[in-house]
Amino acid sequence: MARLIEELRKLPGIGTKSAQRLAFHILRSSADDAEALAEAVREVKARLQLCSICNNITDVDPCLYCASPTRNQRLVCVVEEPTNIATIEKTHYNGVYHVLHGTLSPLHGVGPEHLRVGNLESRVERGDVDEVILATSPTVEGEATAHYLAGALRRGQMRISRIATGVPAGSDIEYVDEVTMTRALEGRRSV
Repeated sequence: MARLIEELRKLPGIGTKSAQRLAFHILRSSADDAEALAEAVREVKARLQLCSICNNITDVDPCLYCASPTRNQRLVCVVEEPTNIATIEKTHYNGVYHVLHGTLSPLHGVGPEHLRVGNLESRVERGDVDEVILATSPTVEGEATAHYLAGALRRGQMRISRIATGVPAGSDIEYVDEVTMTRALEGRRSV
């Protein structure tokens, strides 16, 4: 039981108490349920891989986005994690992606060498990209990552853009923090 709790604690967002609750739930479950969970973990590790072009999680290489003939292969949206892609897809974006699998975080020992940037740099150096959209989160780490990438990828006439940030739709200005309001004012547009 202690080993199971320790393994569950390694999952993101799972502390000791949550790991204990999950471990006891698994213990109370039927043997078939426990085996189904174990098999699902084994299967995802065996069948899924990272796309050799964009680093997205996929069961085919290249992934469906990179292999699609209807997508603009010269427009690349850089995201922090594979889960960010679903949000961008809701906007009807028609380019392709590049997944970093993290952000720069010097306080946690995460430097540029820990991010998956090499294949993006190769695409840019080959001249395969017209624009890179930096879609990292508006956090300190996300901003640092976007700034680093903007410098590392600057080549010729290729455009590098950053997603807009500011006051979210439906929110009250009274509750917006200083950084968000500053970004909103800087990113204003004519109406």
